[in-house]
Amino acid sequence: MAICTLYYTDNWDQVILRRDSKNDANEGLGEYVEGLTWRQVNHQVVLNHRLQSNQAKLMEPVRTDVLTVTPWLAPIVWEGTFDPLVIDEAFRSHNLTIATTVFAVGKYTRFLRDFLESSEKHFMVGLDVHYYVFTDLPGDVPSNVTLGVGRLLSIVSVPKFDRWQEISLRRMELIQTAIEDHIHQEAHYIFCLDVDMRFHGRVGSEALGRLVAAIHPWFYMYPRSQYPYERRAVSTASVPQDQGDFYYQANIFGGVLEDVHRLTKTCREHLEVDKSVGVEAVWQEESHLNWYLVKNKPTKLLSPEYVWDDARGRDTKEIKLVRFSSVIKNKAEVRENP
Repeated sequence: MAICTLYYTDNWDQVILRRDSKNDANEGLGEYVEGLTWRQVNHQVVLNHRLQSNQAKLMEPVRTDVLTVTPWLAPIVWEGTFDPLVIDEAFRSHNLTIATTVFAVGKYTRFLRDFLESSEKHFMVGLDVHYYVFTDLPGDVPSNVTLGVGRLLSIVSVPKFDRWQEISLRRMELIQTAIEDHIHQEAHYIFCLDVDMRFHGRVGSEALGRLVAAIHPWFYMYPRSQYPYERRAVSTASVPQDQGDFYYQANIFGGVLEDVHRLTKTCREHLEVDKSVGVEAVWQEESHLNWYLVKNKPTKLLSPEYVWDDARGRDTKEIKLVRFSSVIKNKAEVRENP
């Protein structure tokens, strides 16, 4: 397995790909945004004329037990709502690279092998994937995990944090910086995943979209008045009682580089404002993520199949397949300096 190492510092002295003017041509890259240029993503669905697939029947919906489209017309991805053959064929010809960030800090490095091995079986199979492992223990990153063709792993060294909450609070900043420093030149999409997770089933091109969020497995059956949003007005993550659509989990979110960069940059700025007045949102960066998605609706939502919690069990009839889930663990033991 090929591994390269990058180093994080609080004083990045980076060279960012820039244009001399907004009208300069730059083949293969998108619009000029804040000094960065983004790889273009072709969303046109072009299929091989020989591809055989099942016909969609307008009067016979596959799922009638769950919501499959939001009021703002974003699809909610459940088992049965997409044809893997059609989706894979549509994306295969675009030669896409999916950047994938994962934080393995402190004792959480113990989850990395299982994460990577299960990912290689189920995550974006057939597409190029570049893992970026953020860790304070580079020597603990397994070097003998077999990666498929077009799959690469890079280590991003980060400092050791005093509290586990600090990891959560700094994650948005670190992802934003990594996008600006190099990822924007290397990938078309990015997914930000937690390491204490395991893939059980397909998480593929059906999950790709401009701005993608996953519905929390513990709150999808509750009204928004019971969502664990940050409610204190003093925090920039505050969500009023009469706002909000779904509660999203921070274990997985993603999209095209430009949109995820905007998300992480905004959340980082809000986290810094809160810190300056001595406020920490109730669920750290997840609170800020939810505030952002209340204001900036995701273009695709992943059902709880994509972010399940093994502690919940699997006796819910609407969950036909668990694809990606949090592993059961002793949180007090793995979280250093609680």
